[in-house]
Amino acid sequence: RILRRNAEYIGYTKNFTIYDTDDSKRVIKDCLKQLGLGENNITPKSVLSAISSAKDYLITPSEYIKENYLDFRKRNIGSVYEAYQNRLKSADAMDFDDILLYTNILFRDFPDALVRIRSRFRFIMVDEYQDTNYAQYLIIKKLASEHQNISVVGDDAQSIYSFRGARIENILNFRKDYPQ
Repeated sequence: RILRRNAEYIGYTKNFTIYDTDDSKRVIKDCLKQLGLGENNITPKSVLSAISSAKDYLITPSEYIKENYLDFRKRNIGSVYEAYQNRLKSADAMDFDDILLYTNILFRDFPDALVRIRSRFRFIMVDEYQDTNYAQYLIIKKLASEHQNISVVGDDAQSIYSFRGARIENILNFRKDYPQ
C-alpha cells in the first residue's frame, strides 16, 4: 500500500504488477537467453536466489556488478540482474523483493514521503522479529524513528529463515537499537 500510494516517486504507476516466482523465473530465462548465457552456465533458480539476496541487502544491479567485477560468474549474474530490473521496470512490475527494496529507496531518497508515512505509524508491533532480514529491519527502524513506540515478538532460539536472509542480530540488538 505504501508503494502504491507513492509509486510516482520511484518511477512506477500506482497500478504496477507484482510478479510471483514463476513470472520472475520466466523473465530471468529470457534475460539469460538475451545475454547469451544459456541455462547450462547459470540456472534461473541460482540467478534469482543471488538477486533476491542482493535485494535483501539493498544492493542494486550496478552496485552488484561493481562489487563482483573480478568474479566472472557473479559479474554475469549482475548483467542478468540489470537486464531483469530493466524488464521489470518497462513492464511496470516488481517482484516480492522489490517491494522491500523500493520501500527502502523511497524512504532514503524522499524524506518528505517518509515523514508523511511515518506519522501514520504511531505504534508498531512486529511478530517473528527474529526472522526479519536487513531490508525489513531498516523499514521498521525508519518507521519507528519518530515515536519510538515499537514492540516486537520473537525468540532468538527459533530463527529458522537465515537461508532466506533473516538476521538473528535484529532481535539480539533490539535493546541496543531501542534502549527506552
